[in-house]
Amino acid sequence: MSPLAARLSDFLPAFLSGMTVNFEIGAIALALGLALGILLALARFQGGMTGGAAGWMVGLMRAAPTFVVMFFLLNALPRGSLSAVMIVAASLVPYAAAYVADSGLDALREFRAGSHLACLLILPNIARAFFVLVMSSSAGAAIGVHEGIAVILRQAERMPSLGDKFALFAIGVVCFSIPLQAGFAIIRVIQHRLARNGRRDREELLADENPMPAE
Repeated sequence: MSPLAARLSDFLPAFLSGMTVNFEIGAIALALGLALGILLALARFQGGMTGGAAGWMVGLMRAAPTFVVMFFLLNALPRGSLSAVMIVAASLVPYAAAYVADSGLDALREFRAGSHLACLLILPNIARAFFVLVMSSSAGAAIGVHEGIAVILRQAERMPSLGDKFALFAIGVVCFSIPLQAGFAIIRVIQHRLARNGRRDREELLADENPMPAE
């Protein structure tokens, strides 16, 4: 039996357990990002000085590198005040909040314009953000979080040959890709249908506002 085959029985349960940590981090970051992002979207929608300040804050969060935020929190916070999982989740909040703020502002504008179906596009957009957060949560491997990528790296160090290391990475990529690609495929279908129905909704609204003159 090859070293890879001998280790798969230990690797797969550990890897799947690590993947649940990735999804946990993504869910925490999205929940915090929703709370902050919705407030920022409402402020930007109202405009004025508050809206301008909210727009500036969103731009700053959009540009914040996750690694920089993560290591800043790791070194700035008192040791033990947050778990490593929460530090990684908190480092992803700026991206999540900025994404929600942008999508929420678009949804509010669509709603004000009367296109209620088009404003529902925020739902697949948020779902897409969740999967991006799950992928980005692999940054936690750098600070010792026991997530999927950390499990792959730890097991790869024990592989005697380069070929076994590549095979292990390939298995990890496939295991990550299946749920993520399935999620993205479902999101694309929902987005397409909502966009099509939204266009139809806008066309009907314009037709009601500009009826054809009677002959």
